[in-house]
Amino acid sequence: MAEVSIGSLADFKDGEARRVDVDGHRLAVVRIGEDVYVIGDRCSHADYSLAEGEVDSDARTLECWKHGSTFDLRTGKPETLPATQPVPTYAVAVRDGDVVVTL
Repeated sequence: MAEVSIGSLADFKDGEARRVDVDGHRLAVVRIGEDVYVIGDRCSHADYSLAEGEVDSDARTLECWKHGSTFDLRTGKPETLPATQPVPTYAVAVRDGDVVVTL
């Protein structure tokens, strides 16, 4: 496991998802207030970018824009069909204003 800085907290807009590619990993990074979540950026139902989907800040979910499956940002588990398999989640921390993810 390696820790990698993926940018400063200010680089990520509150309530939005952004795709980040690092060390062969395609990640969807979501900032909700001061919390940051990192999940795999490929919908488990079909290979579409989750970072293009809509964030529900209250439910802490990210919706796939193509078929509407929502994924829990904390666990990666799908909460609605058609997806049935989880996406990977990654440990993330904010240190001195930098977002650091463990790959």
